Amino acid sequence: MLIQLLSEDPLAFFLIAIALVFALVLHELGHAAAALYFGDDTAKRMGRLTLNPLSHLDPLGTLLLLFVGFGWAKPVPINPLRFRNYRLGLFVVSIAGIVVNLILAVLAMFALKALFAYDPRAVMAAFQGANTLIGSLALAVYYFSSLNLVLAVFNLLPIPPLDGSKILQSLLPLRFHRFLWELERYSWLSFLLIVTVLREPIHQIIAYTQRAFLSLFF
Repeated sequence: MLIQLLSEDPLAFFLIAIALVFALVLHELGHAAAALYFGDDTAKRMGRLTLNPLSHLDPLGTLLLLFVGFGWAKPVPINPLRFRNYRLGLFVVSIAGIVVNLILAVLAMFALKALFAYDPRAVMAAFQGANTLIGSLALAVYYFSSLNLVLAVFNLLPIPPLDGSKILQSLLPLRFHRFLWELERYSWLSFLLIVTVLREPIHQIIAYTQRAFLSLFF
């Protein structure tokens, strides 16, 4: 868990905490910008088309990300009925935040490769507990990439109110949409399932994806 890094390498932890806020904000900003592009200015009118972290961070979701390993920010409010193309708009807006996180994860991994090429000993030592400036930076970049990947994979799960449920909804016949929108009212039940019954399967999915992603670069 990320919080363990606070005692092991405080500099890396605070670098990651800043980067984590950045990742969550850009995820939600991606949704808001995509919604505006498709004709829905609800998020803009409610002050969500901004880089201000206070407008996006969800206290519980952020704490879970630090202590449990996955979490969320405050969902961006949208009105799909205002989209110029309802089905395409719902798909693009729902997947926009995930795409942002995947791009950030890839960019961070390239940065880690660059740091490794610059000083491989310091980078390897950092993952074995030694603290140096280059090592702490490499550790922070690695965790930043990993957390963005976690956010992307977690949000892809087809569980209301996660983005994956709306991506799936955009592909289903319209007769199912009203029922799926109604499920949003029971997001508290999804939260209970995620932190209890589904916690271990989600961890396994995320761990497998992280290993596969890391193997692409190293």
